[in-house]
Amino acid sequence: MLLKGGAFPACNAAVAVGESQVNCRFSGSIRRPIGNPSSIPCNRVRKPQFLRVTSVATGEAKSKPQEPSYQPSLADRLRLGSLTEDGLSYKEKFIVRCYEVGLNKTATVETIANLLQEVGCNHAQNVGFSTDGFATTPTMRKLHLIWVTARMHIEIYKYPAWSDVVEIETWCQSEGRIGTRRDWILKDYANGEVIGRATSKWVMMNQDTRRLQKVSDDVRDEYLVFCPKTLRLSFPEANNASLKKIAKLDDPAQHSKVGLVPRRADLDMNQHVNNVTYIGWVLESIPQEIIDTHELQTITLDYRRECQQNDVVDSLTTPELIVDNTVSELQTTNGTPNAAKDENECLQFLHLLRLSNDGSEINRGRTEWRKKKPAKR
Repeated sequence: MLLKGGAFPACNAAVAVGESQVNCRFSGSIRRPIGNPSSIPCNRVRKPQFLRVTSVATGEAKSKPQEPSYQPSLADRLRLGSLTEDGLSYKEKFIVRCYEVGLNKTATVETIANLLQEVGCNHAQNVGFSTDGFATTPTMRKLHLIWVTARMHIEIYKYPAWSDVVEIETWCQSEGRIGTRRDWILKDYANGEVIGRATSKWVMMNQDTRRLQKVSDDVRDEYLVFCPKTLRLSFPEANNASLKKIAKLDDPAQHSKVGLVPRRADLDMNQHVNNVTYIGWVLESIPQEIIDTHELQTITLDYRRECQQNDVVDSLTTPELIVDNTVSELQTTNGTPNAAKDENECLQFLHLLRLSNDGSEINRGRTEWRKKKPAKR
């Protein structure tokens, strides 16, 4: 359920055509090139239950708020994100920070995964869902239910560099009776180029018992109103890599890193190790010579069980034979990946994360790596 006036686009400016200045309370916080003030984009969701803001400038008239009244937070107004025109997906722009890049001054895969998580949570907040959990609906909070990741698939065709601006679009849909799915498309905001795509599956867990639970009709009704009415996939190609099953890695593995321990900072508000931490653990057992000569282009993770603060984890890696080296071109509005695979330069690995004490499987994964391009001088 969305409270009236509970979703605002990220534009709360009153623009007067022909005036020399844009009358915006936060005009000094977010700088953008402005030619004609009247040309500033403002993507509002034109739905009757949303409260429109006619002005935020001090001293100007405002539309009378509806009951229950809602005021957007400071974060709402400063985020560079908003619902799309149809209200069924959400777009947000991010600047790549210096602490989000690696040795080659491009964003790490953990940075990409964190941005995907952030834009998904901001989408949920934008439509009025809770700020005290990962996209929990009112019914979920009453029943102490949370969303947990079951599967994550990320493809990166070009890594954004320090100070690049990335625009990410996301939307969610139903995924059978036991969960939901969320998809993303990443673009270079400077030229509109698709630089990555991702998809994920989420299941519902009882926060007290830590047991999985089916998605009830009440919960489904609360979030489906904000989902596309027809199936929309970030990977619409038949037999795409996001659909491939991951075989369990046979022990002994060729490469391993044992004794990994969660840090306090690895725990999230769901009282377990956050899903992005698993990516770093998987990469810990990749041989250094691969890191030196290749870059990650695809990662798929199947999450099998939770990991808690006191667990000790082993990361195992073994090369996998590549069967299919082709990348289908997209003939849809989702864009076309411009990074083709070369059988002589692409490497593929299977991964396993397990508990050190009893060997219980935590996560299984697959990664694909492409040859690094020579650095520009």
